[in-house]
Amino acid sequence: MATLSFERKYRIRGGTLVGGDLFDFWVGPFYVGFFGITTVFFTALGTALILWGAALGDTWNVWQINIAPPDLKYGLGFAPLREGGLWQIITICATGAFVSWALREVEICRKLGMGLHVPFAFSFAIFAYVTLVIIRPVLMGAWGHGFPYGILSHLDWVSNTGYQYLHFHYNPAHMLAITFFFTTCLALSLHGALVLSATNPAPGETVRAPEHEDTFFRDTIGYSIGTLGIHRLGLFLALAAVFWSAVCIVISGPFWTRGWPEWWGWWLNLPIWH
Repeated sequence: MATLSFERKYRIRGGTLVGGDLFDFWVGPFYVGFFGITTVFFTALGTALILWGAALGDTWNVWQINIAPPDLKYGLGFAPLREGGLWQIITICATGAFVSWALREVEICRKLGMGLHVPFAFSFAIFAYVTLVIIRPVLMGAWGHGFPYGILSHLDWVSNTGYQYLHFHYNPAHMLAITFFFTTCLALSLHGALVLSATNPAPGETVRAPEHEDTFFRDTIGYSIGTLGIHRLGLFLALAAVFWSAVCIVISGPFWTRGWPEWWGWWLNLPIWH
């Protein structure tokens, strides 16, 4: 069935959160809605401001373009455009675009009678971004603690923040985040490899059914989570990785100001070592 004729089956009226039928329309195969319009608005404005900020700089090298947050002296106030005000407005636009996209996803889910798993998962990515540029700077009392918008400048910020707390990998929440990231890769690579091997058999052999997949893991590791379960597990692992990555940075500064190796002093002071 052609893609467009298939999509006509799902062009269902209703399910909108704002605007009712006024914004309930498509552009080609794409549902727009009120939040589609706000997404385009914030995206276009934010992109234009980034280009303006780049024009104010001394390079058009995409690696070196840098739009920095305000100096710490401005605290949580508004800064002049050339001294961090652009960064503040771009942050507002980015947050507005991300939240609008998530709410558009909610409307699509409501139209299709689906669960809200997709916007729920995307909200974790939004939470991670907002943690870096809004929540943590507010807790530390200055917008200047947010990261700059630029490729190399952003990497420099990450490196400098890590060195500020000495060995950042000693951050326990960072350890959890990295563990969940790697475990997500492991679990979903196992899943993908299993599906590929079952549906792409050797010449002359039949395609295997999900029962064969389940049996393979029961025989190999003693347990099979099942075809639905592996996707639920993958979702949990991925969201946990994003959540703990947000936690690891938001506790660095507002709640812990020393080097992270010092945090582990409690381990050395356990009575089992004495």
